[in-house]
Amino acid sequence: MKHLIVYAHPHPESLNHAILDTTVHTLKKIGHEVVVRDLYALDFQPVLKPEDTASMKAGQTPKDIEKEQEFINGADVITFIYPIWWTGLPAILKGYVDRVFAYGYAYAIGKEGIIKLLKGKKGFTINTHGTPKDVYDENGMTAGLKVTSDIGIFEFTGIEPVDHLLFGSIGSLDEQAYKGMLKEVRDTIALHFSK
Repeated sequence: MKHLIVYAHPHPESLNHAILDTTVHTLKKIGHEVVVRDLYALDFQPVLKPEDTASMKAGQTPKDIEKEQEFINGADVITFIYPIWWTGLPAILKGYVDRVFAYGYAYAIGKEGIIKLLKGKKGFTINTHGTPKDVYDENGMTAGLKVTSDIGIFEFTGIEPVDHLLFGSIGSLDEQAYKGMLKEVRDTIALHFSK
């Protein structure tokens, strides 16, 4: 399978980066092809501008958007790896979704309603956050975060969500806990993507 990983964290020493490395290594080890789009390293421009929408309406997708769409076209699985900031996606990733998952590319509207244009692909999300997991579980935030990305982005465009890992209390745990999280990443990938 061909995997596209869209990664959004500014610090290479972060747990998110360790999750990225673990994901790439695990997928390659079991024989998958992997492409990583590190949005910060790419200095991805996240602001959807009027000229973007005007160009797309005229059938001329801006080159930077078209390039990202080509990576999506070539992928069987799209994985998002990012931290939860202010209970949502980092701005750079939200902007990626705004610009790349565009009307006419990822979805359209027809007589029957929403037309999902990315069917046949699978989606996987891995998140970290500083709040303890049980707090997010109890106040409904965990469920809300899953709805936002799994249904609001993936299912809305026809991508089948296969799993969503959320790791809490980041920054206040010991090394053993972080190793356990990376093991869960490896085990989840093996569960869903082993040949």
